[in-house]
Amino acid sequence: MKTTLADGTPIHCIQKPEARMLDHHVDGYLQHGIQINASDVVFDVGANVGVFGVRALQKAENVRVFCFEPIPEIAEALRANAKLHGDGRMIVLQEGVSSEPGEASFTYFPNAPALSTSHPEQWDNNPGAFKEAVKSTMKNPPHSMRWMRWIPTAFSGLIARHLVKGRHEVNCKLTTIAQVIHTYQLERIDLMKIDCEGAEWDTLLGIGDENWSKIKSFVIEVHDDNGRLDAVKKLLLDRGFSRQVVEQEAGLENSKMYNLFALR
Repeated sequence: MKTTLADGTPIHCIQKPEARMLDHHVDGYLQHGIQINASDVVFDVGANVGVFGVRALQKAENVRVFCFEPIPEIAEALRANAKLHGDGRMIVLQEGVSSEPGEASFTYFPNAPALSTSHPEQWDNNPGAFKEAVKSTMKNPPHSMRWMRWIPTAFSGLIARHLVKGRHEVNCKLTTIAQVIHTYQLERIDLMKIDCEGAEWDTLLGIGDENWSKIKSFVIEVHDDNGRLDAVKKLLLDRGFSRQVVEQEAGLENSKMYNLFALR
């Protein structure tokens, strides 16, 4: 399936509204000192169909983006976007990222691919949180989807049930950041964007002691379960990332989801 983003950029996707919603988040990642400059190397952990990767390529010349997406159906759309936009500079890895290489079971949501995760317990253990996330999205849609504000929030439960309909398990390969750095002989990573639905801690553990100095900046969606936000902040601080900003997106003030921006 193909659609266009608000500025007319063509994009392959699985769900058209979701593609525009993902695009709505891109500028939110690039703030608090987070930038993409010419010839930067960018890691997109949890790339989905590659909206962030496409926008990263548009930000500056000769940017290379390594896009990680384990779900086969989503990775197929991601590869199509890499072919359409990447000119060889958008590298697709059909793998999840963790602390160790191997395999894991992921829950795939065909009606809401961006929610696909190896940690479904974050929603299963608190179904009300998912409903609230849907409600907040309805209240704070992209400008191009402002019609969503007219939908009564009383329908949020019905919409939430539709989004999780048809969920099923998929076994996927796992890699580590260290493994990819070694394979591609990378000397630096200018920006590592991590939005992998609850697997951010394991992703950081897989960087490897010898590679932390190669990374310039992070933007991470952190699910603050059991003190994870403080743990991530401390880990990054101990590795030299003393410039940190934490914020929540509009509408998510009552959730456990935070964006962490970190630079040296």
